[in-house]
Amino acid sequence: MGVKTSAGAKATQTQAQHQDVIIVGAGISGLGSACHLQRESPDRSYVILEGRGEIGGTWDLFRYPGIRSDSDLYTFGYDFKPWHGQPIAEAKEIMRYLHEVVDENALAPNIRFNHWVDSASWSSESALWTVQAKDGDGQLQTFTANFLFMCQGYYDYSAGYRPDFPGEENFKGPIIHPQQWPEDLDYTNKQMVVIGSGATAATILPAVADKVAKVTQLQRSPSYYYSLDNSSEDEMIEELRGLEVPEDWIHGIKRRKMLEFGRETAARSKSEPDVLARELIDAAAEILPEGYPVDTHFTPKYSPWDERLCMLPDGDMLHAIASGKAAVVTDHIEAFVEDGIKLKSGDVLPADIIVAATGIELCGLGNIRFSVDGRDIDLHDHWTYKGIMISGVPNLAWIFGYIRTSWTMRSDMIGHYVCRLLNHMSETGMRQCTPTLRSQDQGMNGRGYIDEEDFSPGYMRRGMSRLPRQSDQTPWTNSQDYYKEKDELPNATFDDEVLVFDNPGPSSGASGKNQAA
Repeated sequence: MGVKTSAGAKATQTQAQHQDVIIVGAGISGLGSACHLQRESPDRSYVILEGRGEIGGTWDLFRYPGIRSDSDLYTFGYDFKPWHGQPIAEAKEIMRYLHEVVDENALAPNIRFNHWVDSASWSSESALWTVQAKDGDGQLQTFTANFLFMCQGYYDYSAGYRPDFPGEENFKGPIIHPQQWPEDLDYTNKQMVVIGSGATAATILPAVADKVAKVTQLQRSPSYYYSLDNSSEDEMIEELRGLEVPEDWIHGIKRRKMLEFGRETAARSKSEPDVLARELIDAAAEILPEGYPVDTHFTPKYSPWDERLCMLPDGDMLHAIASGKAAVVTDHIEAFVEDGIKLKSGDVLPADIIVAATGIELCGLGNIRFSVDGRDIDLHDHWTYKGIMISGVPNLAWIFGYIRTSWTMRSDMIGHYVCRLLNHMSETGMRQCTPTLRSQDQGMNGRGYIDEEDFSPGYMRRGMSRLPRQSDQTPWTNSQDYYKEKDELPNATFDDEVLVFDNPGPSSGASGKNQAA
C-alpha cells in the first residue's frame, strides 16, 4: 500500500508520489468518492488532484447571479449525509454543505489543489497508472497509482459553448458567458439581454430582475418549466416533526417523495407526453399575466424530457416576468448592433449588457491525454462498460451521473461499486482489471454514450463524439435509469466473462489479455 501524504507534499518528475488510488476532481463526485473509499476500502491510500484552488467543481466555478441546483437537494445530496434545507438551493449553500463533508471526513490532507492533470499512462508491466499534472507554478508533478478514478465532471472547465454572433464586434457593451462571469460586473439600472432558454437563463432572469432596468430572455424556441414549492416543510413534514420522528427519517421521506416525483414525470413523458406538456404549459400560464402569449413563449416543439426540464423555485422566473421587470422574446438573431440585438423580425432589443447563456461544451475525461501500454486512447473508439469503465482501459472508472435523476444518485452508486471492485481485486490477489470485448461483442452496433433519441439537447449533440460509445448489448450500455441500476449495480458480480482480471509482472507483460477496444 502507498503512504498517505500531507497536504503540503510536493512531487517532482524524478520522484513520483505513489497512492493506491488517484481521484481526479474535488467536486461533488470526487469528494463523495473519497468518503466512500475511506468507509468501504479504508486500507487504501488516495490523493485527490484538483485543477483549481477550491473544492466544489461546478458550484465554485460558476459565479453568475443566483446560481443554484437544477435538481432537488434531497436527492442531490450524498447518501451518507442528509440534506437539511430547501429543495432548491443556491451555490453558497451547496458549498457550505461540501465544506462540511470535507471537514467531517478529514479529506483536506488528501487534496492537492492547483494540479491540472495533463496526461495519464497505464503500464501493464508494472500494473500502474502514471499521471502528470501541472502545479500552480506550471511545473509537471508525477503521481503513480494502482487505480484511477475520474471524477472531473463532464464539461469543459476552460470555456463554455460560445457561438460567433454576426456583427458582435459592433456592440458597444460587454458580451458575457455565464461560465466566465466577471465578479465586478455592475448591472444596476442596465438593460440586459440573456440569450438562451435553459436552466442558466432561467436562473439569471429572476436573480437580476430587481436590480436591472430590465432583463430580457431571448430564445429561439421555448423550454418547459416546472414551478416547485421551495419550502423545506409542508403539512405532512410538520406533523411528523410534531410526532418527534427522527430527522433522518424525515429526510428519507423527502428524498423518496422527490424520487417518486421524478420517476412519475419521466414515465409520463413517455406514456402521455401531450397531457404532461399541457399541464406544464397551463401551470406557467397561471402565474403569468392574463392574456400572456404562452403559445409563443412557453410552448416547446418537443416533448417533455427530450431536453432537461427546468425547475423554478416558487416559480421565480415566471413571477419576474409577471412583475414587468423581466421579459421573454422568441425570435432569431439577425445581427448585433451598437446598442443591442437586431432580430429577424426587424425589431431591435436594446441592451447595455448581453449574456450568452448558450450552453456548455462536453469533454471526455477532462481532455486528458490517455495511453495504455504506449497506445494513445481515443475515447470514441472504445465502449462503455455499464457506463462506468471503458473497454481496453485497465483499472479506470469514471463518474457520469444521471441526466433525469440527480447526478449524485449515480455518483454514490458508482463509488460503492468501485470500492467493491477494489476489495475484490485485493481478495483475489489481482492487480489489473480490464473490460474486454468477447467474440460475440465484435461488430456491435454503436450509438452515443447518451442515447440521442431519448435526450438530445444541443451540448449532447455537439459533444457526443468526445465520449465512449454504448451498444444495445449488455454490459456495453449506459442505461441512465436509476430505478433499474439501484437494484442491478449493488448486486453486480465481477465474474461476467467481460471483466478480465490479471496479475501482470515484468516477466509476463500484458499477458495477452488486455485486448484492444
